[in-house]
Amino acid sequence: MKPVYYVTTILGVGLAWTIYASGACGSDPKPDPDAEPIPVFDAAIDDAGLPLHCEPVSGTDLKLQEIVRNLVEPLYLAAPTGDDRLFVVEQPGRIRIIDDNTLLPTPFLDITDIVRDTSNEQGLLGLAFHPDYETNGRFFVNYTATDPRSDTVVAEYTVSSDPNVANPTGEILLTFDQPESNHNGGMLAFGPDSYLYVGTGDGGGADDQHGPDGNGQNLNTLLGKMLRIDVDGGSPYGIPADNPFATAGGLPEIWAYGLRNPWRFSFDALTGDVYIADVGQDLIEEVNVQPADAAGVNYGWRIMEGTDCFQAGSCDTNGLVQPVHEYPHTQGRQSITGGYVYRGTCFPDIQGRYFFGDFAGEQIYTFEYAAGAISNLEDITDGIDPNSDIAGLTSFGEDGFGELYVVSRNGKVFKIVPR
Repeated sequence: MKPVYYVTTILGVGLAWTIYASGACGSDPKPDPDAEPIPVFDAAIDDAGLPLHCEPVSGTDLKLQEIVRNLVEPLYLAAPTGDDRLFVVEQPGRIRIIDDNTLLPTPFLDITDIVRDTSNEQGLLGLAFHPDYETNGRFFVNYTATDPRSDTVVAEYTVSSDPNVANPTGEILLTFDQPESNHNGGMLAFGPDSYLYVGTGDGGGADDQHGPDGNGQNLNTLLGKMLRIDVDGGSPYGIPADNPFATAGGLPEIWAYGLRNPWRFSFDALTGDVYIADVGQDLIEEVNVQPADAAGVNYGWRIMEGTDCFQAGSCDTNGLVQPVHEYPHTQGRQSITGGYVYRGTCFPDIQGRYFFGDFAGEQIYTFEYAAGAISNLEDITDGIDPNSDIAGLTSFGEDGFGELYVVSRNGKVFKIVPR
């Protein structure tokens, strides 16, 4: 553990308890009876009659606008393509719906009875809607289980006849043991190939001391990896034929390896490249970019932490892929929170910029990536976060139209809007 003496205690993983002045760690946020009403956005309509949710604005002067509060330990936000609603993951095991900037009282899904969240990095951690959700109603979650105790589970659920309520029983697709309570990863996302990608941590503890090479370099474990499975081509899933170890050399689900804790990753909706923000150990946070057609990439953990040798005397970098961006544990930063490449319609001048932040430092940054290198790295914290009251940036989120949001551990969701 690496304490930050002020308002948080960081575990070095992109997830931490926030110490609230009003009570104990993890207590439910309480409504503020004196709070001002939260403004409601009026949806703009384009020439085709489709909702844009904004008028396109030139420039890059942005801010955060609170749209809802009183969520319980929210960790992620997503939406099916073209859907006006927002679906927010709460760590204890619920998915909540925000509709027209109103938090609906009934959860979309409540699996708190099978989710174990007694440790800071356990709970309901990920959500991904099937690309054809509008017609098949399928979605997928990643959680740590009460039984088998603390195992990672990837499961499939479906929506009921009520579009705001899911069927309560799901089908388990994949489960694997977690040797420690931390470094669970948890992110799920469908790639442009319609396969489901799963980010897994290295099994926890510290320094990946799991066997002689650590889990990150061990191709016979699912820990410390990016997995890629076909949820439409098998029972309970299939293995894509072009997975690098589909026939030999390692577990067939593995798509990339050498990761410590890829808490948040995302696909560029235009290029298909995947941006992986991998939380560091003691010194360095990093962002990796994997081209859409790459496979079998080794990102180096635990041989490397960022571009530094992690284990002196055994630092063979041959075949390892370096991050496109890294930063040290300065300015209060200790736990990277990956975001998205902006491909929405509201801000044409920030098209192609990747947004990311840090749970501990709460800064928000952007950069552009092309031809293997980044450019125009900017800290936009002063412009985007004047009085937004973020207490733990657990995630960025993307709505059904490509607009971006920020999720705070203090129970609030913000939308990135024109300043």
